[in-house]
Parts: sequence; structure tokens; C-alpha cells
Amino acid sequence: MADAFIYDAVRTPRGRGKSDGSLHDVQPVQLLTHVLRHLRDRNQLDTALVDDVIMGCVTPIGEQGGDIARTAALEAGYAETVAGVQLNRFCSSGLEAINMAGAYVMSGQVDAIVAGGVEAMSRVPMGADGGALFTNPEIVARHNIVPQGISADLIATKHGYSRNDVDSYAAESYRRAVEAQAADRFSRTLVPYRDDLGITLLDRDEGVRPGTTVESLSKLKPAFEAMGQMGLDALALLKYPDQSRINHVHHAGNSSQIVDGAAGVLIGSRAFGEKTGLKPRARIKAFAIVGSEPTIMLTGPVPATRKALKRAGMDVGDIDLFEVNEAFAAIPMVFMDELGVDHSLININGGSIALGHPLGATGAIISATLIDELERTDKQFGLSTLCIGGGMGIATIFERV
Repeated sequence: MADAFIYDAVRTPRGRGKSDGSLHDVQPVQLLTHVLRHLRDRNQLDTALVDDVIMGCVTPIGEQGGDIARTAALEAGYAETVAGVQLNRFCSSGLEAINMAGAYVMSGQVDAIVAGGVEAMSRVPMGADGGALFTNPEIVARHNIVPQGISADLIATKHGYSRNDVDSYAAESYRRAVEAQAADRFSRTLVPYRDDLGITLLDRDEGVRPGTTVESLSKLKPAFEAMGQMGLDALALLKYPDQSRINHVHHAGNSSQIVDGAAGVLIGSRAFGEKTGLKPRARIKAFAIVGSEPTIMLTGPVPATRKALKRAGMDVGDIDLFEVNEAFAAIPMVFMDELGVDHSLININGGSIALGHPLGATGAIISATLIDELERTDKQFGLSTLCIGGGMGIATIFERV
């Protein structure tokens, strides 16, 4: 099996996902076009050598529909021979795109692919595409499907995480993000977004909030308690009768931020690098996808990580750095507890709580951040993982080269 190498990665800043966010007036195809152009230009890339563009997008309707990957490739001025496809595996879509691209290259069927994702959450609201898993009453009842926030609170309840515990985790995510931003640690991958007049709309992740503390977070009301009282707690507890109640501890300050953003990762074979003169930065060593129990929904990163490690012939102690998507504070907390990973190795520049979670792009963004950090800290192995709606998990191991 051939190796699949990461040659470069580019992302936009993450803009606040509201009507007053700095990227709200930018269409999602423009975000993606911006990424593709910069990936081409800074690598002096002959795009005729690229076979495909694979982009994750979790709400692929309206402005984000119609195969946005192919549209963006055309808009970016890539060769007409470059194909494009969008995919949706919920929050893991950006990492799924990388894994799919890696599999194509490993199989020897293609030489180079740009993979990543996009989500303009201020323009195309999360959940706007509906879907039977969330809207069909019979399916919801049969599988005890509840909103992810209730699932996260159920996880916290089962593991005994208090409100102070999850707020403490969130406050540390903000502290790390503030420190990383001040040290300019995202500059290798982040490319400021400028409009057609050359005016900079955003040059840094917009959601980072200095001064966020456990005390300030403690003033926020639980976001999912009222929803749970409407019968959804009872629906979840039918699957978990060992729990007498759900303790609602998650809120806007310890859950991932809604943001706009896009990312692209250039993945290719060894021959592609030799032909273009590009030096690989990392190798995709192994990846895994799993299904998990759909009511609690968000526990998939642990079994996915174990599966990827087994495929790579590695132990968790062999991994130098981890990126665990902070959909909710309880998710990385469970990951650390169940796998015995120290917090100093996880999300060392903060995570989606402080920086934002542009659904379709996040998997690519955190993987790019991981590779940047492996280089900065002179480490060798990193692992990216995300929980996924509907009860799934994904994990990918990267080796710096």
C-alpha cells in the first residue's frame, strides 16, 4: 500500500456564526474558493496534477448545496480536469474528507487531492436540512434520539462531572486559545480573509474571549434543561434506567461555538511530491470509523481511537499530541479519563469551545493545527478525533515527516 502525505494546509479564520459576525456577508463558496486559491498559489501548484477536491459540508443545502466542492474548484481557477465532491458525516466531515482522500492515494488510484470542508453557519443554519433521524417521530422514538446537548449532559451525569468540572475544562480551553493566538501559533495555516477590494474582513479566530474564567462561566444558565423537561430527558433515560435524572451542566460557554469557516489540505503520493518539488509535512498512518450507541451519541472518539491505534500497531502512549473536538466539554474529559491521557497533551492551543466548530470544516482544521504543533514542538505522532451525530466516532493518526 502506498503512503499518503500531507503537503500543506490552509484555513480561513473562524468568524462568529451570527449576522454580526465578520464573515457573515461572505458566501460559503467564497470561503472555500479563498482556501483553494491560497493552497494553489503558495505552493505554485499546477492544479492539473490534482485529481479531485473532496469537501465536507454538514448542511449541504441552499448556498452550500449543489456540490460546493466542484463549484469552488471552478471559481478558484483550478484546471477543468479537477473533479469535486461534497460529503456529510456530520461533525466529522472534514476529517472524513481527509481519510477518503488518503485512501484514494494509498490505493494508488490517484496522485493528489485537496480535502477539507466548509460551513457558513451564520448563513445556512445548523439543522436546516432536516433528516429522518431527527424529524421522523417513529424513528426518534424507536432509537431514543435526543438533541446532542442532552446527550452531552447525560455523559456528564454518567461520569459524575459537575458543573464546576465542565466549566473548569472550558475556562482552560479559552486560556490556551488566548495564549496561542497571542503567540501567533495559527499563522502557518490561517490565511486572513480579504474582500475583492483587498480589505481584511477577518485575520484571526473571532470567538476567542480573553478573561473567561470559571466564575464568569458559572453565571450562564444550562442550555438544555428546559428542553429536557419537555420529555426529552425521559426519552433518553429509557435507554439508561440506571440514571435517576440528567444533571444539566452544559451551556453556551462550555459547548462549541457556532462559527463560519473553511479549510483545505493538500494530500498526495510520494511521486506527486517528487514531481512538484513539494516536501511532505506528515503521513497519514492509520484511520478508523465506528458506530456507537445513538442516544448518548457522543462517546465514539474512544472506540475509534482504540481501533485506529490497533490498526497502526500502536498504544495510546505512543501518541505525542491529541486534538479531540470540543463539541461539549464532557467529550474530551471522557476521552482523557477512559484512555488515561494527560490534559497537557490534548488541544494544547484550545479547542472548539474557545475557537469555534464550523461543522464541515472542523476535522480538517484541527488536523492542520495538530500537524503545525507536531512541527513546532518537534514531536512525531498526533491523533485527531471527533464525536459524530447519530452515534459515531472517527480518529486519524498522523506522523510528522
